[in-house]
Amino acid sequence: MTRAVSALVLAAAALAGATVVAAPRPAALAQASPGLWEVYRLPGVRDVTRECVGNVAILAQYEHRRHRCTSSIVSNGPISTVIQYNCPGGGFGRSTLTMITPRSLRIETQGISDNLPFNYLLQARRVGNCAPRASASAR
Repeated sequence: MTRAVSALVLAAAALAGATVVAAPRPAALAQASPGLWEVYRLPGVRDVTRECVGNVAILAQYEHRRHRCTSSIVSNGPISTVIQYNCPGGGFGRSTLTMITPRSLRIETQGISDNLPFNYLLQARRVGNCAPRASASAR
């Protein structure tokens, strides 16, 4: 093999190794569907927030839901999963999501947000599909 061909083969191998692979979906969330979810704190606080969720695993970073965070699955069981995440600017968290039913989740979350600790329990339940977005031509 010539040096040029060898270099090309090595470059192709390096590029193949650098391919981004989609993170696996947590097993506990396999039956949960994207859509409109109501989220509220437990116990007893009924200040309900409605969120259109495209990826149910994003509920793990509820405290930082408006940030682009990186996450990793720490534990992946059939009913419960633990997800740890880090956000730009120093925020981070660790959440345990437990599937009660495919439309109902319990989220225990803790971490640091705005340089302050947080630790709370959430209930999330899917209540329907997200409203279709109005297109520019429909206005």
